[in-house]
Formats: sequence, C-alpha cells, structure tokens
Amino acid sequence: MTSTVPTDSVNTQLHEERTFAPSAEFAAQANGTQELYDAAAADRLGFWAEQARRYVSWSTDFTQTLDWSEAPFARWFVGGELNACVNAVDRHVEAGLGSRVALHFVGEPGDTRDITYAALHEEVQRAANVLTELGVGAGDTVAIYLPMIPEAVVAMLACARIGAPHSVVFGGFSAEALHSRIADARAKVVVTADGGYRRGRPSALKPAVDAALDHGESSVTSVLVVRRTGQETPWHERDLWWHEALEAADATHEAQRFDAEHPLFILYTSGTTGKPKGILHTTGGYLTQAAYTNHVVHDVHPDTDVYWCTADVGWVTGHSYIVYGPLTNGATQVMYEGTPDSPHQGRWWEIVQDYGVTILYTAPTAIRTFMKWGRQIPDGFDLSSLRLLGSVGEPINPEAWMWYREVIGGERCPIVDTWWQTETGAIMISPLPGVTPTRPGSAQVAVPGICVEVVDDVGAPVERGVAGYMVLTEPWPAMLRGIWGDPQRYRDTYWSRFYGLYFAGDGAKRDEDGNIWFLGRVDDVMNVSGHRLSTAEIESALVSHPKVAEAAVVGAADDTTGQAICAFVILRSEAVEEADEPGEGGDLVQELRAHVGREIGPIAKPRQIMVVAELPKTRSGKIMRRLLKDVAEHREVGDVTTLADSSVMTMISEGLRSD
Repeated sequence: MTSTVPTDSVNTQLHEERTFAPSAEFAAQANGTQELYDAAAADRLGFWAEQARRYVSWSTDFTQTLDWSEAPFARWFVGGELNACVNAVDRHVEAGLGSRVALHFVGEPGDTRDITYAALHEEVQRAANVLTELGVGAGDTVAIYLPMIPEAVVAMLACARIGAPHSVVFGGFSAEALHSRIADARAKVVVTADGGYRRGRPSALKPAVDAALDHGESSVTSVLVVRRTGQETPWHERDLWWHEALEAADATHEAQRFDAEHPLFILYTSGTTGKPKGILHTTGGYLTQAAYTNHVVHDVHPDTDVYWCTADVGWVTGHSYIVYGPLTNGATQVMYEGTPDSPHQGRWWEIVQDYGVTILYTAPTAIRTFMKWGRQIPDGFDLSSLRLLGSVGEPINPEAWMWYREVIGGERCPIVDTWWQTETGAIMISPLPGVTPTRPGSAQVAVPGICVEVVDDVGAPVERGVAGYMVLTEPWPAMLRGIWGDPQRYRDTYWSRFYGLYFAGDGAKRDEDGNIWFLGRVDDVMNVSGHRLSTAEIESALVSHPKVAEAAVVGAADDTTGQAICAFVILRSEAVEEADEPGEGGDLVQELRAHVGREIGPIAKPRQIMVVAELPKTRSGKIMRRLLKDVAEHREVGDVTTLADSSVMTMISEGLRSD
C-alpha cells in the first residue's frame, strides 16, 4: 500500500479557537460522564465487559472479554450467547414497553405509520417464519435491497433473529453492483420492493433485482417483494409478495441464541476499482458498542427523546444508528423515506416540528446544502424541541458547524462531530456532549474505551500540530472481523502499513489542545510543488468565504507543479444573483483564490475554480471526487451510475470546456 503522509507545515494550518462548553443543565442530565474516561483508562477490558453487561442482554454470560491471540482477528465476549433481535425488540416488549413507538415512519408522498415495539415484534416474528419457510437457516445470507421503509428494519431484524447474516445493498446501486454483492455473499433470498418514492415520483427497484439475477447461475432461490408504490412489476416463479407471505405466516417465533462471534451482517464498501469488500461484523461486540455510543454520544434518553438519524439503512450509519443502536436502547425514532427538498425545501424542519425531534444526526453535505438554500427556510419552523445535533460521514468545516449550531440548534444544542467507518462498526472519535467543550470542525477525542494515535511514516507518534496518519492502537468491540471470504485481503488492507496498528486510511493531526482534526483520506492529499496539502483544508477555507455554500477540491496532474489544485464551488443563493452580473464570475474566482491564499498560504491557491450549480453526489450524499478529478484532468468521466443525478457531470464537463 502506498500513501503519502501530509507532513508539510502548510498542512498544519487548520486552527480553531472557538469552544462551546456544555451548559450546566445539559451536563447534569447527560449520559456521558468524565468517570467513563477514568474507568476506561484504569482497566480498558474491564470497562468493555461492564458496557457489554449494561447494554446487552446475554442468554449465556461471556467468560473472557477479548481473545486477541490470533490478531488481527479478534474474538470479543468469548463464550457469551445472545440474539441481536431479542435485544432490539423482544426484551422491551417483555419489560412492558410494547406500546412505546419504535418508528415514526414518514413516507415521501406524505403517508405515515407509527410502529410500536409490540407491532414491530409481531412483524419481525412473521418475517422470521417466512424466511425459515423459504429455507433460510443460521449462516445463510440474505440480500436486502429496499428503500427507506420500515420493512427494511423488519427484514434486518428477522435475519438477526434466525442467525442469517444480512447484506443490505443501498437502493441507489445499479443492477451490476447488486449482482456482484449477491454473488460474493452467495445470498439465498433477496428482499426488495416494487419501488420507492424519489422527489415525488415512484422509482422502480424490482427490475434491478431481476437484471442482477439474470447474469447466469445464482444462489438465490426466492425474492420477497414489498408492495410500496403499486407500479406494474415484472414477475417470476421465484417471486413472492411480502405482505401475502407475512399474512400467511405464524405470528410467533422463538428466537435462537447465537455465539457472540456469530456473523450478524456483511456490508460492502463501494470502491472505484476492483471487487467490493464485504465488511463482516459479528454480534456481541458490535451490538455492545453501537448501543453504548448511541447512549453516551447521542445522549439518547429513551423515555423522553425522539431521535432522528437521517442516514439510509443501506449504509453503516443506518445499521448502527437506526437499527441496532437505538432499538437496543429502546428509543423512539423518526424514519423518513425521501429527500430534504421534496415536496419542499423545508421538509426536514417540518418533520422536526411535527414529531418534536430532540436529537438530529445528519451529514455535513446536508448541512451545507441547507446553508446554500438560506436560513429563511428553517427559520420558518419551530425547532425548539432540538437539544442535540450530530454530524457524520465526513469532516465538517467550521463555518458549516457554526451555521448548524446557530440556525438549527438555536445556539443551545451541543454538536457531536463523529468519526468512524464501515469497518469500525460504531463511533470511535467524538466529543461527549455533557463533558467535552466542543470545537467547530474537530472530531476532538476518542470515546472512552477507544485508543487512537496520529503517527508518522514509521508508526511513531507525531507532535501536536504535525499532520500524520490516523491509527487505532488497540482492538475494539465493534471492529470488523474480516473481509467476507478473503482473510488475506483484510490483513493487507488494514494491518500491513504499520505493524500491530489498524490504519484507518485518513490523514489527521492534533491541535495544541490535543483535539483531533481529520485531513481527508491519504489519497486526497495533494503534492503541489513539494508542498503537501489536504483537500479538506482547502475546502474548509473556501467554505469559510461568505459567498460559498459548498466546495470540493481535487488534485489534477500538472507538468510544472506535479499536481495542481482544482476547486468546484456552489455559491450561496444571494451570491448567485451577484455572479450573474457581467464579469462577476471572473472577479469572484479571483476573490476566492485570494481568500484561500490568505487562509492557508499562496501555495494553496487553486489553479482553477469552477462555479457549479451542483456537485456529483451519490444518493447518500457522498461527493464523488474521482469524477471531478476525471474532469480536471480532461479524461473521459468514469462510471456515474451511483450518482443521484448523472446529468450533473455533463453540466460540469461542458462548463469546464467553455471556461
């Protein structure tokens, strides 16, 4: 694995002095306390054993907290037996909480469903019986390809109930991507829907499943189809309607107990080349850390909070912080099918207002989009129920953080900026909202029980203010247990760069107070005339300009400098009108270049800045920088099938050619 650590001094300029201490009122009720840090520091394994017994109900108690004898393959909570579905549903019903709402579902067309824990319990039991009748047993895999509807949660929990690892494939992926994931996992059953709703229109899903299974011999024997849109749907002998199958199934199912290391799910990471990596997570350690972090980082109080994580269940954030973490804690949460701008740009804030959402966990991409639309939209809704805000998915620049705090949080809500990965399974670095004075733009500190370091090329810790590689120095409960079917690839990908250390693939640094700042993936570090610059740093500088809502930066090959900085920016609404005046665009570009020069240094001035209406994003909101790099280097643009709107790349390409 080759990579370049961002060690140049110009890369140490990410700096922020603003801090916001938790209020005395918030700290007094917070789940996270200083004592957690103290306990974890005194006895890390004892600390995790305590969390496992606090958050998880075990059918058989474990006898050993961690077996690391076959590193880097871990076994956590050895000898313990449990069922993830029982923890997420059954035990709450047995405790008399069956009437509590588990999911407030809001469909994009406006349909709603409030699903109690008792109702969820019955649906999951029926679904478990259906899967069993279709020949699915413990160890068989089930592929789930659904929109953001409650049936996705039911299907995942039903799989967990019978010990069948699920492989959820994001509904925005193509038939080819779906085929590769079904084939690699050797899925026995696929659960899908006729379609879902997207920006006011039904969008078909079932045809992609048919196309994926038409590649030849397949392990799939049955396809369960949820009727969501009612659109005409091609039918095959292997297909069954979900609602008909569940209606015919028995309403009771006795859950089985499984070893703590029994596979819970496979989740494929999307790469630009090569075979997708099936990240494997097992049951006991994953469930423990997902529930623990949801409790202490999101500060969920199940009796009083309405929690909303805006992610899709097709990504790890949806797995950990919609399905397994909050439900294990007995939380009430919102589940929304649609996009932030349908049927109007205030849709999210309308939901917050209508359901009294108290905790909102979303992505910086969404926050910057709302900034672009203007504060007048959220200002039109009552957001006073909110008491905590979270950020996930990528580093959040300080100006977006401040906008989030001021406009959405009313300057009263702590913000937890969380860093973690599909591979880590759960939150690893984040402030604890009742303890940590928060700092805009920084994920700050490892949560209690997690051990991290920033190191140089030889794995030695770097000084504060010096950029390096982010590594994890000790195993953690929710860690991946390998890559499905390829243990050597697991070793090579994550453990070969530094001996005995897990390399996360991100560049980072600590500021003078010890707070961690992420500088982007190491392959997002540019070398410009010998100066190593992070794309995250330059993007942050651009978005700190009052006219810029969002920015994406890539390094393009340059004969003179090695790499040149190319930036793509979206303007705030008021700046767009100014840019329409003759000559304003060119003047604005120079203004932005000068601004970056002032913020970071002359070497960081972009060679080229293109003002665009939109950036290429997947339906989950991830900016596809590799496509922007193709444009900047005048190559044919690569695969755009995972983009929410593929026409965005056509507009950008044409605009660059005419520039």
